[in-house]
Amino acid sequence: MNKNILSLLDLTKDDFLYFFKRSLDLKKRFKQGIPDRLLLGKSLGLIFEKKSTRTRLSFETAMIQLGGTPIYISTQDTQMARNEPIKDTSKVISRYVDAVAIRTSLHTNIEEFAKYSHVPVINALTDLFHPCQVLSDLMTIIENKNTYKNIKIAWVGDGNNVLNSWVNAAAVLDLNLIVACPDKYSISNEIKKNALSKNSKNSKNVIFTNNPKEAVKNADVIYTDVWASMGQKSEQKQRIKDFKGFQINKELVSKAKNDVIIMHCLPAHRGEEISQDILDDPKGIFWDQAENKMHMHKAVLEKLIMDNI
Repeated sequence: MNKNILSLLDLTKDDFLYFFKRSLDLKKRFKQGIPDRLLLGKSLGLIFEKKSTRTRLSFETAMIQLGGTPIYISTQDTQMARNEPIKDTSKVISRYVDAVAIRTSLHTNIEEFAKYSHVPVINALTDLFHPCQVLSDLMTIIENKNTYKNIKIAWVGDGNNVLNSWVNAAAVLDLNLIVACPDKYSISNEIKKNALSKNSKNSKNVIFTNNPKEAVKNADVIYTDVWASMGQKSEQKQRIKDFKGFQINKELVSKAKNDVIIMHCLPAHRGEEISQDILDDPKGIFWDQAENKMHMHKAVLEKLIMDNI
């Protein structure tokens, strides 16, 4: 397994399967009150440039439950705020901790940090990818559908970092993924090429459209995210106009299978990308998604840190 997880293209199919099994096992043990302390004496550096609720807390709690210590590092409170080179910062921090999870804007920042790090580096979100989110989402789908195979997953909304990671996962796992974005908000051709050309045999199962009704027809899973991500708030009003017809609501959900599950990585803008009633609908598994980040992060931290010893 690759030492780092910067994107899901760093993982093989076997890596995915390992993480699915281990995270579900860890969750089962947690629910049974069985402690797991394999990372006793280990530490995790959390370098966060961007604000976070679920990702930060799930990484911190995961490390604590494994017996280790999380250390939260706001970039504004360090020499990084005074333009210390990433190269130098990486060499220093990776001598203090056993792994680093980074939440930053530019993906090139995390790539440079990983280049000079002595310890595993985990992408906790960049503007380009959000790999651990999709790992835990797939875990949640398996938990609810017993498999990820032959499951139609419909993405409706913005072509953002989460979608980029879904396309990467689809390329490795041969997922049946159909993506509906407004024309000018789809993912870049470069992302499609990097993911699908490396796994050309799987590219036929990833379909792009600008028709949300077509995307959700007979879907097993409907997934959405905010229309304006962090750093795009100035575009909010225009995006609300451009995404008309892309809201996940009862009318759209009715075109999916009766046992469809609805997903959103949160936080949600109620009444925008998803209607109020759907966010509170039993078909929604949003809160399971949020919890499962913790269990997936445990599996990721355990594997990467133990492999690096």
